[in-house]
Amino acid sequence: MNCLGRLKIVAIGGGTGLASVLRGLKSLDSDITAIVTVADDGGSSGKLRKDMKMLPPGDIRNCLVALAEAEPDMTSLFNHRFARGALAGHNFGNLFLAAMTEMTGDFQLAVRTMSRILAVKGRVLPATLSDVTLRAEMEDGTVVFGEYAIPQVRKRIKRLSVMPPDPPALDEAVRAIGEADGIIIGPGSLYTSVIPNLLVPGIREAIASSRSHKLYVCNIMTQPGETDGYSVSDHVFAIERHAGRLFASVLANTAEAPEETAVKYAEEGRFQVRLDRAALIERGYLVVAGDYLSRGDLARHDSVKLAVSIMQFVRGAGTSNIRRKKVASGS
Repeated sequence: MNCLGRLKIVAIGGGTGLASVLRGLKSLDSDITAIVTVADDGGSSGKLRKDMKMLPPGDIRNCLVALAEAEPDMTSLFNHRFARGALAGHNFGNLFLAAMTEMTGDFQLAVRTMSRILAVKGRVLPATLSDVTLRAEMEDGTVVFGEYAIPQVRKRIKRLSVMPPDPPALDEAVRAIGEADGIIIGPGSLYTSVIPNLLVPGIREAIASSRSHKLYVCNIMTQPGETDGYSVSDHVFAIERHAGRLFASVLANTAEAPEETAVKYAEEGRFQVRLDRAALIERGYLVVAGDYLSRGDLARHDSVKLAVSIMQFVRGAGTSNIRRKKVASGS
């Protein structure tokens, strides 16, 4: 454990949740590696994946932009989404990665090129280079294929898997996990952003064997079609069922969203994830609880608060604070 120098942090997930972690960590003195799911098959990423026979670029682009230190105009350009014509729905950064992949024949080289242009602080790696498709078995026995389709059916998910099974992990990602001082899993869509990474055996096994501080960051809001009615422990136990016990500590938000924000989200079928601390402690988990809510119209993590807490946890302060709370509660 590098307690005095720059900590090596590996963050695993996808979507806007992982980007919020990276945006905060970027401002602190750490060596960051993001490991990203490649199961996306919706929107611009899905179209490029189908038409160009390439890995979906969206989540990777989102993380690259989050870690960028380039001028704001440049990052805005790579995040720009076309609104008209044949390119409507496509994102410029996605198209850039598609063009570079076609020119070089190498998706990883395309990612490294975009990283240089955006002066990215850290690395963004796919969990696997395999063309994987998500398969979800629902509690009623129906089976749904595809990251985009799974939440659309609005049924409770019993079991998630990938096709083809057991895709090989990217060697560079496995090495990063092995060298990490801290491993952060989430936040992000539980079944379509977080768990897919853990269904890659090499990624899962590297996390399990790591002796670094490992922390799961739970979502603030439930997601329709994926985690309706889920508490924090429901998120954690779902990961256990799919990947085994990979971490012993859980970070959860306890701050309440403003009423007008909560009402807006409720209209979309989204509600704040309830922290059921006793259920987690009973299973031996340590809980990092606090106000991690951003101020504004969106119920999202505050990147700075989250990053500071993560760094404290990795340096060891978080674990000692949790243990004191656990003793004080009589658990």
